[in-house]
Amino acid sequence: MNTSADLLIGEFSRTLDDRFRLSLPPELTGPLTASGSRMVLAKERAGCLSLWPAAIWKPRIDAAVDVVRSKLQAGLLTQRVGQLQDLGRLLSTRHKAVTLAERGRLVVPEGFREFLAVEPGADLLVVGAAVCVELWQPAAWTAFVTAEMPEFRRRIDELTT
Repeated sequence: MNTSADLLIGEFSRTLDDRFRLSLPPELTGPLTASGSRMVLAKERAGCLSLWPAAIWKPRIDAAVDVVRSKLQAGLLTQRVGQLQDLGRLLSTRHKAVTLAERGRLVVPEGFREFLAVEPGADLLVVGAAVCVELWQPAAWTAFVTAEMPEFRRRIDELTT
């Protein structure tokens, strides 16, 4: 996990070009790429993708898959086949390895841009989410912030006490 000095914070308006490329702000790319340009792009919620350093994402997802695999091998999931299939479907499509090009440029891959619900020339918000960078379709971001802002004080109090 990033240290407090590496917190990714800020909100930046960007435009997706005609080749689905997005230039990330240098304020976020510096800390994000400290361990290299290999990244993982993940579907978070409708209208939102998250971008993680592969060095952080991979161990976390591998650990979760290992737990599920061991439960499956131990026969603990025989009554939960439907849930296991749902998990497998989401794991199959949820994330993709990507590389940031020079100047922090990211190509949003097919399947991910549809999930983000954007077309070429569309505006996006690039938001620092402390441990990752998020790409938001503006209406989805507004809805999220409107719903979550009333809880801000309680959340910061919980994290700082």
